Amino acid sequence: MEIPYIVTPRKDTGLFNSKIAIWLFLASEVMLFGGFFSAYIFLRLGADFPWPERTLPVLPGLINTFVLIGSSVTVVFAWAALKMRQWGKFQFFMSVTIACAGIFMVLKGIEYNVKFHHQALRLKDYAVVEGHLGYKVKDGVHVEHGKEPTEDQLAKDSKGKKIEENVVNFEAAEISFNTVRVESPWVEAMIARATEKNATIKLASKIDLKTAPDKVVTFDAGTELSLALLDSIKEAHLAARKNNGAVRTDNLREQWVKAHEANPGKRDWELADQVVIDTAAIADKLMPEQPAIIFSVEPATTFQFRPRDIQEAAESGALRDGTALKGKLQESPMVFHYVDAIDFRHLVMKAEEKGIDPKVAIENSWLLKENHELKEIWEKQQVALAQLTAELATHERVPTEKDKYRIGWQEMAYYSKTAISDVKITPKKYAMPKVKEELNEEFFGPDYKLRTFPHLTVPRGEVQFTSKFAPAWNTYYAVYFTMTGLHGLHVIGGALVLAYYLFFGKKMYLSNPEWLANRVEIGGLFWHFVDLVWIFLFPILYLM
Repeated sequence: MEIPYIVTPRKDTGLFNSKIAIWLFLASEVMLFGGFFSAYIFLRLGADFPWPERTLPVLPGLINTFVLIGSSVTVVFAWAALKMRQWGKFQFFMSVTIACAGIFMVLKGIEYNVKFHHQALRLKDYAVVEGHLGYKVKDGVHVEHGKEPTEDQLAKDSKGKKIEENVVNFEAAEISFNTVRVESPWVEAMIARATEKNATIKLASKIDLKTAPDKVVTFDAGTELSLALLDSIKEAHLAARKNNGAVRTDNLREQWVKAHEANPGKRDWELADQVVIDTAAIADKLMPEQPAIIFSVEPATTFQFRPRDIQEAAESGALRDGTALKGKLQESPMVFHYVDAIDFRHLVMKAEEKGIDPKVAIENSWLLKENHELKEIWEKQQVALAQLTAELATHERVPTEKDKYRIGWQEMAYYSKTAISDVKITPKKYAMPKVKEELNEEFFGPDYKLRTFPHLTVPRGEVQFTSKFAPAWNTYYAVYFTMTGLHGLHVIGGALVLAYYLFFGKKMYLSNPEWLANRVEIGGLFWHFVDLVWIFLFPILYLM
């Protein structure tokens, strides 16, 4: 049976099936994105931290706005070409539409990549530092101050990746692995590090494990650590645990049977407190389990972990997979080769909650007390702020919190090359002094080869939280990546559908040109919705 109104519209409504379907689908999409936009508003109004303002590069977002608007026009032209039975023009306009989708995603990919390589740090006093971390050099290699190490001079992990100077160094003399849950990459990294330092990681004591009532597996003391060894111990442990679980279950069933025989007519809930496993009766049937395996490290060796992977103390550490370390925490500073922004707004917020003068709180912050270069930059910022305040006063305006307590990378680059006596704001510009961005900096952020930025070493004890500019950093970036990521998936999905019509629609066109025109119209409606969502996303995320 043929389903009606696939190509020909109904006479009473003027609609065909797929157009009704797309409107229903778009209604659900409106509710989806409407919920996101509403959540964004509530999260911003109720934020307990200074909400980031105008932190995203405007030029790529603006270009993407015009790219999507242009693609919405060309998809209409492609549909019109089909209505006029001009296949060649349809191919051209649809190709332009798909190319626009590609440009949009490339620019979005560049923006994401910059965020995932830009470091943020919140100190314990709530001052925020932003910039670019350095990479660790190999042990014994010296690099002159102000020079970048070569690729051969850089230290690398077991996978050959460069190690950022944001690691926790822990000298371990003993390592206890969780038998069941072990992260293989961490084990491999420990083995590689021990080999590099001519150390050995060996089983601390002999282990005898039963895998069956009449079978014992022995692991001798002094056996060197390997993934195969851990897998063998895990297999034996799980076999023992499986046996013990079955023994306890069988005994518990027996106890329930006895309880019911001794108390006829009573329900289970009335007998629950009387039914317990008879541990003495099953003691000879249980097999010894090995929940943890202890290895000794000889001599004690310093291992490196990412901060998010370890919870460290002075003489112990715990990894996220349950691995426990005993030894000594080493100095583990976080080293910024380039500090391109500092932000005291959160510190000021916390100071005001305690009734402390913001200026006093900033002057007493670790950041200014321990770094002479950043203190000089802050003093220059105060000179510029005084000039801005005086100029705005003539218009009955005042500087924003961002002007007063944040130094962005353009201002940082300006202060780094300008003497305090030469600091001046541009008249009638009503903004803090800053360097002019180069075109590449509009897309990729500050050019560290062109600009001069301060160097900063932060002791591990001063670090409260650190992250790239990723969803983990704060609520703003969590919302940003969620909303733009979901929108990007819609762009990719819409582009794939339109590409299908372009590359595989000729047969449909030859069969019935109106059929393909209807399909392109439906795809175009979805594409217009994708464009409309971005028109809302761009101002609230990039401009506000």
